[in-house]
Amino acid sequence: NHILFILNLNLSLTTSFGNTIHHFRVIQSQSPIITSYFGREISSDMDVSNTMLLVAIAAAYWLWFKRISRWLKGPRVWPILGSLPGLIEQRDRMHDWITENLRACGGTYQTCICAVPFLAKKQGLVTVTADPKNIEHMLKTRFDNYPKGPTWQAVFHDFLGQGIFNSDGDTWLFQRKTAALEFTTRTLRQAMGRWVNRGIKLRFCPILETAQNTCEPVDLQDLVLRLTFDNICGLAFGKDTRTCAPGLPENGFASAFDRATEASLQRFILPEFLWRIKKWLGLGLEVSLNRSLGEIEGYLDAVINTRKQELLSQQESGVQGHDDLLSRFMKKKDQKGQSYSEGFLRHVALNFILAGRDTSSVALSWFFWLVMTHPTVEEKIVREICSVLMETRGSDVSSWTEEPLGFDEVDRLVYLKAALSETLRLYPSVPEDSKHVVNDDILPDGTFVPAGSSVTYSIYAAGRMKTTWGEDCLVQFIVVLLEE
Repeated sequence: NHILFILNLNLSLTTSFGNTIHHFRVIQSQSPIITSYFGREISSDMDVSNTMLLVAIAAAYWLWFKRISRWLKGPRVWPILGSLPGLIEQRDRMHDWITENLRACGGTYQTCICAVPFLAKKQGLVTVTADPKNIEHMLKTRFDNYPKGPTWQAVFHDFLGQGIFNSDGDTWLFQRKTAALEFTTRTLRQAMGRWVNRGIKLRFCPILETAQNTCEPVDLQDLVLRLTFDNICGLAFGKDTRTCAPGLPENGFASAFDRATEASLQRFILPEFLWRIKKWLGLGLEVSLNRSLGEIEGYLDAVINTRKQELLSQQESGVQGHDDLLSRFMKKKDQKGQSYSEGFLRHVALNFILAGRDTSSVALSWFFWLVMTHPTVEEKIVREICSVLMETRGSDVSSWTEEPLGFDEVDRLVYLKAALSETLRLYPSVPEDSKHVVNDDILPDGTFVPAGSSVTYSIYAAGRMKTTWGEDCLVQFIVVLLEE
């Protein structure tokens, strides 16, 4: 009502002023002296009218902003910019900041990143939650209503295409079913064991032994990243990239992959129209992205063409073929009964590399850090491994390190699994993820989410909520693991 009153008052003043201008124009045609005098008066009155209009708009916006600020929970919301200033200020501790806001709001809050009328409750609205029931609702019960959305797909389209990491609907479901089926096969599990064992025995361990003998420090996070990259590339398309090797050599494909990932992620920071302009003009990291994609495509196209030749010759000779994911997808047909295009196969490989490389390396890096900072836990892990090896390989200690642990031996390491699970609870490989809301919905905790908005679920916060894990949830890595 206050807003309507201000606008109506301003409209009345503007209408009255318009009639006055009409009479002055009639007088202007009859007397040049009057024209000169009243011309200055009209200019002055127009300035007053424009000022009043701006004041009315500012007052109307302020009343609207105060109302929506009381409705939103979570971090402070600023005019126009919404909660972006706080996000930028807390960027170095963003996950902890989001966790603190979620604790203060009972597990779910709503904020806006664009405090502008007609946008703040739609495209600018972000619902942030760590409630397990809300997360299950989004990822299972109403999965079809929460796809990745147009923003995510636009950002990663050049890099990942329609791969499983960047697709929704039937395209995602088909790849998900195919990959899940292949990963449960005995041959793929054997291939996984073969690649991992080779990397650990022939490269990872010798590098650590050399560093130990020379008393040189080693960047464990970089080393683990190289190991997981070699493993996932071997599993995805059967190629040994050899980045985890003595001397830590550079690999063109790995470097191009890193640059493409960094450039794609930068697009999330910028408005879509801005990074599209940079792409069109060839500015900034968009240049690096374009060059890196060219290197990646050239490398994978050569792998795919070579694999096609090998599969044809193996078919003719009856020799058993490759057991990597790329070869398995190449043997399959799409929903129309046709072979997959090279572009689709390329994106399949890239998506699995992205999904399997950083997630594993991040988890292992945090695990080693936690174990090194908790020596009592480290001691219990070593004792359990020694106990299992004593039963499976005998009392000859030299035989324990001849080969990496087998699947049967790993299954018996209950305490080690608990330590890994605690690591993932405290430091999940994917701390947050966002979904797009297709239709209006109500989350299990009663929060209304309008169509067009987005929902972010924080896995990092979900593992640190005191209402779920207790008051000592941040020190449970020691407490839980020391319990018999």
